[in-house]
Amino acid sequence: MLKDRMKQHIAEVIKVKEEQQALQGENKVELAMYKEEMNYVKKYDLLSDDIKENIILVEENPISRFSDAYIERVHKESEEVIAKETPASFLTQPIQFLKQHKNEFIYLESHSFEMVKADAVSVELDDIFGFYNVMLGLKLQKKLETTLKTYLSNNLHGDELKFGLMFNQGDGLWDLNFALNYVEGFKEDMSIGEAYSLIYRFLFKLVEAAEEEQ
Repeated sequence: MLKDRMKQHIAEVIKVKEEQQALQGENKVELAMYKEEMNYVKKYDLLSDDIKENIILVEENPISRFSDAYIERVHKESEEVIAKETPASFLTQPIQFLKQHKNEFIYLESHSFEMVKADAVSVELDDIFGFYNVMLGLKLQKKLETTLKTYLSNNLHGDELKFGLMFNQGDGLWDLNFALNYVEGFKEDMSIGEAYSLIYRFLFKLVEAAEEEQ
């Protein structure tokens, strides 16, 4: 469940931060989160009383969440790897990078996506509609189909094809693709890192909605 994964994440971050700050003689621990995560933590009161006094919640930098990412640029047709990229430099590139490289897609793996039950997340420029297409596998139960489709329909704002969702019996995953342009907060001038941040935040709310139905 998302609650359990979030609790574990908080515990892991606090442990590392406390070890670092003890060496500096600091008492307060800063816990960086996206707004959606902060709201979730407060909604379900996930910070125990014994640590609340020592925690300061701060909004996370979009790119820092994916500093651990493994990134490939991949050719659409052959699926051959064109190049492996370094997060620090590549994630600052504008998302319009894909308009100059229409024959490839970005493949990104990150530990962070485990929180939202996703495997690697890819982004490409759609050849037909011209929007930024997000592609991933989602590790949620098949019985949640109605909830997933309802959330996607209500929270993707556009007139063209909004999303594709199909359960893969072999992998036990939902094959999901959706138009990033239709996600609230999307901007044409955002960076690749900001785009992946927006994807994560959208998936976080999707998984939250799905798990509330269980």
